[in-house]
Amino acid sequence: MRFMVLVKADKDSEAGILPDEKILATMGKYNEELMKAGVLLAAEGLQPSSKGARVKFSGEKRTVTDGPFAEAKELIAGFWLWEVNSKEEAIEWLKRAPFDGGTEVELRQVYCASDFGVEFTPELRKQEERMRAQLGERSKSLS
Repeated sequence: MRFMVLVKADKDSEAGILPDEKILATMGKYNEELMKAGVLLAAEGLQPSSKGARVKFSGEKRTVTDGPFAEAKELIAGFWLWEVNSKEEAIEWLKRAPFDGGTEVELRQVYCASDFGVEFTPELRKQEERMRAQLGERSKSLS
């Protein structure tokens, strides 16, 4: 099972205030634990919403709105992608994250091919497998 772990933004992350060396070292140690346990698939911090944009789709119309966006508590400051055996395991890993000060983190399961049933035809499955193989090769070449 894969889970996306979404770290909610706060006033500091939205102001572009970066973590200090102590926080970076503590988080780095935690990420190493996740990696050594085979849990970590990806982990990234996100720039403030002031450097982002939203695109709204309405039929053929596309409306672009530049950041910043109003509700910091609804925004994402970073994420992990984990592979674990259960939601409970993901929660146990998340409880060990080095956060304090009211940080809010959301855990969401990622869909897998079998979740889509018969609508996900053999042809669509093959297309998905080809894409994932290409992405795997691309990530190897980037590292």
